[in-house]
Amino acid sequence: MKFYLGTDRANWLWNGQLNNIPLFVSHRTLRRYKNFQPATTNWSLDSGGFTELSLHGEWTIRPSEYIAAIRRYQNEIGMLDWASPQDWMCEPVMLKRTGKNIDMHQWLTINNFLELRWQAPDLPIIPALQGWERDDYLRHVDYYMKAGIDLTTEPLVGLGSVCRRQATWEAAEITQALQPLKLHAYGAKRDAIGLYGELLTSCDSMAWSYTGRYSPDPNCPKRACAHCLHFALDWREKALNPERPTLWGTSNAH
Repeated sequence: MKFYLGTDRANWLWNGQLNNIPLFVSHRTLRRYKNFQPATTNWSLDSGGFTELSLHGEWTIRPSEYIAAIRRYQNEIGMLDWASPQDWMCEPVMLKRTGKNIDMHQWLTINNFLELRWQAPDLPIIPALQGWERDDYLRHVDYYMKAGIDLTTEPLVGLGSVCRRQATWEAAEITQALQPLKLHAYGAKRDAIGLYGELLTSCDSMAWSYTGRYSPDPNCPKRACAHCLHFALDWREKALNPERPTLWGTSNAH
C-alpha cells in the first residue's frame, strides 16, 4: 500500500528531507502560491471538495479552471501521480448543506469526472466513489458502468465519505465489498491502516496535524506540532508499522 502524507505546506513538495515520501496536497493550498519549485518527491492532488462544499454548498470552481490548475502543477512542480476529481461527498452533514440526496451527489460526481476526462484525457485524474452505506457504494459502481466507465479497469479509484469512520468495521466492510477495485482511501486514520490497509492500493492522511495540535511532542519547543515536519514523519512511521491485529489477521506488513 502506498501512503501519502497529507500536508498544507506546499514547500514540503521540494523539501529534500522528504525524498521518497509521497505527499498529498490540496488544490486549496496550492492555488495560494504564485511560485513553485520542482518537486523532490511524488505527490497527488486533493481537489479540496469537502471544504468547497462545506463553504458554498456547491462547486464554485469550474472544471476548466481546475484543469488549468492541474496542468500548472504538473508543469511547474512535476512528479504528480494523480489528481482527484471534483467529487461530492455523501456524509449526512454534507447532504444537509447541499440540499441534495445521495443519488444526486453520486451522479454529480460521475458527471464531473466525465467532463474532466473529456476536456483533459491526458491528465491523470482518477474517478471517485461516494456513498454512505455499503450498498450506496456498490450502486455507485453500477452508475459508473451505465455512464460507460468500468471501474475495474481504472488504475485507481478514490473512496470517499469514509474518513470519519475509517477505524470501524463498517468502513472495512465497504472496502472489502468493493474488491477487486484498486482503491485509494481518502483521509485514512492510523487505526484504519492497521485494520484493513492490505485491501487498499493507497491512502492519505493528515490526521497527524490534529494530533500534533492537541498532543504535541513534549520535547518540541513549539506549543503545538500541527505543522511540524518531525512530528508528521514520526506519526507516519508509527502508522505504517502498527503492532496490532488487522481485520484479516495479525500483520506488521503495512
